[in-house]
Amino acid sequence: MSFEDHTLKLCNCNKTMMLDARALSTALGLKQPIQIHTELCRKEAGSFEQALKDESCVVACTQEAPLFSELAQSAGATAELKFVNIREHAGWSREGAAATPKIAALLALADLPEAEPVASVSYKSGGVLLVVGPAEAAIPWAEKLAEHLEVNVLVTSQRGGELPAERRYPVWSGKARSVKGHLGAFEVEWEQDNPIDLEVCTRCNACIHACPESAIDFSYQIDLGRCKSHRQCVKACGAIGAIDFDRPDRARKERFDLILDLSREPTLRTPQLPQGYLAPGGDPLEQALAAAQLAQMVGEFEKPRFFAYNEKICAHSRSSKLGCAQCIDVCSTGAIRSEGDRVQVDPHLCMGCGGCATVCPSGAMTYVYPRVPDLGARLKRVLAVYTQAGGRGACLLLHNTEDSREQIAKLARRGRGLPARVIPLEVHHPASIGIDVLLAALAYGASQVIALATSKEAAEYGDALTRQMGFAQTIVNALGYEGAHFRLLAADDPAVLEKEVWALVPAATVPKAATYNLAAEKRATLEFAIEHLSKHAPKPQESIALGAGAPYGQVLVNRETCTLCMACVGACPESALVDGRDRPMLKFLERNCVQCGLCANTCPENAITLAPRLLLAAQAKQETTLNEAEPFNCVRCGKPFGTRQLVGNMLGKLGGHSMFAAEGALSRLQMCADCRVVDMMENKKETSIQDIKR
Repeated sequence: MSFEDHTLKLCNCNKTMMLDARALSTALGLKQPIQIHTELCRKEAGSFEQALKDESCVVACTQEAPLFSELAQSAGATAELKFVNIREHAGWSREGAAATPKIAALLALADLPEAEPVASVSYKSGGVLLVVGPAEAAIPWAEKLAEHLEVNVLVTSQRGGELPAERRYPVWSGKARSVKGHLGAFEVEWEQDNPIDLEVCTRCNACIHACPESAIDFSYQIDLGRCKSHRQCVKACGAIGAIDFDRPDRARKERFDLILDLSREPTLRTPQLPQGYLAPGGDPLEQALAAAQLAQMVGEFEKPRFFAYNEKICAHSRSSKLGCAQCIDVCSTGAIRSEGDRVQVDPHLCMGCGGCATVCPSGAMTYVYPRVPDLGARLKRVLAVYTQAGGRGACLLLHNTEDSREQIAKLARRGRGLPARVIPLEVHHPASIGIDVLLAALAYGASQVIALATSKEAAEYGDALTRQMGFAQTIVNALGYEGAHFRLLAADDPAVLEKEVWALVPAATVPKAATYNLAAEKRATLEFAIEHLSKHAPKPQESIALGAGAPYGQVLVNRETCTLCMACVGACPESALVDGRDRPMLKFLERNCVQCGLCANTCPENAITLAPRLLLAAQAKQETTLNEAEPFNCVRCGKPFGTRQLVGNMLGKLGGHSMFAAEGALSRLQMCADCRVVDMMENKKETSIQDIKR
């Protein structure tokens, strides 16, 4: 691929970058040399406007992207514009003079087609807001927001604050029990735990004047610690009936579009809160920012549907026996829950971290923002151009599009920038980088893959991502690729980031980069990557031991206790365990095993154990026999229908049972299903349902 169909505009930003026009032109496959501008966004803007006559224009500047877009709009240009950051990502660096391969690689990404759009998830909010918290905090914010939103208040304190004199919006009191849902569809349950029901109370103040302990204030809630049970307030309330110390029905439930939770401890405790639910705590500034944000959450909204789920290969559960629950455990939003033998994902709660796809061993849960083939195309392109341009020891720095992007920019502006071999690439969330992408990047020629995360991201997904990187590191080190190839780097401070990236030492990689494209199926991508790494390995292996939780391994069967009941075959969602077709035999196909444990959890004899490992020999793709037994032939027709051990165990357990005391009943257990029916019909002494007296 080349840039012949694009116009490329490069600027050295007032001579603060060293750009080699000839080397870049060669690396990108251009026939003509590249013109390097000095002030493209200022006095040389005319050159950019001239380029708008072409079909497509790539501008190597992101800082002035709004200006260039405005110039194109003013000129009525139809040219497709793309912007690439080569300044903070490459040119502004202590090694900027050696960054030509990286600059060429970053520019080459602009030549890739846009990824196909993904399905969207819709929200609809009418602006019905619930403000939860103590009255002294909740009421003032309700007053401010009532002009923009349909406000409701749930007062959670027993005393304090003052309700407004004018009843302009509903005010309830109680203790929140649960909050479920998302923007536009929250369901809140609470318990009316105070004797005064604010829905009924007329705020006439009669109870306040009547209370001898002054246990009632203008929040119209009774301080039960001060109340001496004189019940003068009940008499003062009279027929209105707002005060009831023995209220039987205390449960309340309502639906809202938005929630502002001002409680000291938010009702929702998930690490990532759903959209439309804001919990700013007691900080007045954070409360003001949350209020401003809520005021904008009225109308219809869309976001990408970040995941795809294939129930057929999900190893979560079979016949109520639990297997894999890694996606449920890693989800920080509570979007994934068990639903019988499958999992269910609420797309409205999903925030697109991709952690579920990263830990899923079977590939039943996949990440689509972007899809793995699209991300693979970017990795393949950037590494190929980097290598062709003379780059060595490429280190991919995968980071998010917000906080981490800003850190990299600060590193370039204030410090040493990034080393020439460290290539930053944006992803929606670092938790989406699974073992398939990690190993594929090495197969494409990367020396290292670093996932840059904030401390918050690392706290939510750090353990899971580190564990996946550990499996990948074990595999490549066992194959003889020396060095540290994968790392999760959590840094909120640019100075920390600078220290860490400049301390990185290149690790060994493949002598020849892979040419295949990544597949949408996780196991297929892993198989391609592992085969390529194994083929070029300095130390080829047949088997590599892995830690617990690895997505590869073998199944071990105790032949002494296994009865070949085949319950494990029925439980296996990946067809790793199969029967012997016409013989009592249990076979195993190791390449399919995801180590979910369903077979072990289902086995009635506890005869199965798991042994994580990566088998690289041809045996991994061949069925191997785990257990076989002598068949038991039907005593009537001679047809094999089970194993001798199974029938023997059955006869031993049921021989003394009253149901089999009749003549011939026990021998019927030694017959196949067809002969058993025939024998029952021929036996005239057999008790039937008609013989039972009513």
